[in-house]
Amino acid sequence: MATKWLSPAEMRAWRAYIETTHQLQAALEHGLTPHQLSLGDYEVLVLLSEAPEGQVRMCDLSERLNLSPSGLTRRLDGLVKAGYVSRAQCTNDRRVTFASITPTGLAAFKAAVADHVRSVRTHLIDRLTPAQVEALGDIFAAVGAGLAETPKGTR
Repeated sequence: MATKWLSPAEMRAWRAYIETTHQLQAALEHGLTPHQLSLGDYEVLVLLSEAPEGQVRMCDLSERLNLSPSGLTRRLDGLVKAGYVSRAQCTNDRRVTFASITPTGLAAFKAAVADHVRSVRTHLIDRLTPAQVEALGDIFAAVGAGLAETPKGTR
């Protein structure tokens, strides 16, 4: 199969994405520094805070975060040590472990939310027109749907 090279417009889009995402993530990470949270920590707290009863099966959390089980364990270790997250075995199935947000973790998350939203707005949303925000949502919904259809071993 012959390679279909990127057109100049496609290359511009790709390069802009690659060159900007690292800077954007660093800026968002910096916005969480006063709360002593990394962007990855914040993402865990978001998912747990939105979950019923504030808990998620570790295997589901691993999948949502696109982390291996050992990667998730490492991610959670600091949150557990800080008292933000707890782990508990399922009483009905010993093979299942839950990660749960603690009251301390929920308080830390709530303390960081406004600063994080301000950072997202400052570094991304406010730099775009409403039409661009809509297009960005459509773009990543399409990319996400395509990735969901791709077998994991080929991503």
